Amino acid sequence: MKFDIPVYDIDIFKEYKNSGIIVSRFGHYAKEYKHLHTPHRHSFYHLVYFTKGAGLQHIDFKEYPVSPGLIYFMTPGQVHSWSFTEEVDGYIINFSQAYFSSFLSNPQYLQNFNFFDDLATDTVYVLPEHSRETIISIFEGILVEGKDHGPFHEDMVRISMLNIFIQVSRAMELKHPVQINAHNQKLLISFKKFIEANFMKLRFPKQYAELLFITPNHLNALTNDLLGISAGELIRERIILEAKRLLINMDLSVSDISNKLSFNDESYFIKFFKKQTGFTPNKFRKQN
Repeated sequence: MKFDIPVYDIDIFKEYKNSGIIVSRFGHYAKEYKHLHTPHRHSFYHLVYFTKGAGLQHIDFKEYPVSPGLIYFMTPGQVHSWSFTEEVDGYIINFSQAYFSSFLSNPQYLQNFNFFDDLATDTVYVLPEHSRETIISIFEGILVEGKDHGPFHEDMVRISMLNIFIQVSRAMELKHPVQINAHNQKLLISFKKFIEANFMKLRFPKQYAELLFITPNHLNALTNDLLGISAGELIRERIILEAKRLLINMDLSVSDISNKLSFNDESYFIKFFKKQTGFTPNKFRKQN
């Protein structure tokens, strides 16, 4: 049987009114859109905060337990599914790429939040008890603004969402305090952008170092200091992530995927994939 993972646009939702955003209580959303429990992708940004329930969710082939206090962020293109063992509730916000870039006069501002990076490890987070009431009150305020349509209600929604991002970022920082040099942070953001745009053809740190006008040693030191991994590993992670996403599409052969990812031959792609994951592409396919 052929299976291709679906990609959903934000206009599939009944609540969508060309505003670029929908906000809902999660219990209603989970019952209304049951087809979204199975593996799928979004073309929009997506965040959920759970206030009750249990189960599992998968984001880009990683498994996370669902529990009260858990919040997660997803960027367009990520593969996602849920399986709940208890009734769930909370809040969900879906918003388009255009809405995402319209927050502030400086569209780069939101890049300060690591959870909007699909290669980050901080996209799923359990909030500490002391911050949960604050987050819930912000979500409730957004729901009220969405119904009332009072003066400046769109601005109030954006401000409230920004407040959520800041509150979560602060909670993360309290748990994992990190002192980051602003220049190095900008370099890392630029490096990740270059990877996203070029990982199909540029495979070596020295190629990205040239784009950043720094030395390969500087780039490796940067990623090791800020992420705990080498620059080469970060590049390989992105290639493997794309390979996994493509392998879910049963209409593509391993040879097709090897060509799409610009490998010289299929055998080299298979060796590369197995070295990075411990599985052959076909074994990964069967398990997923």
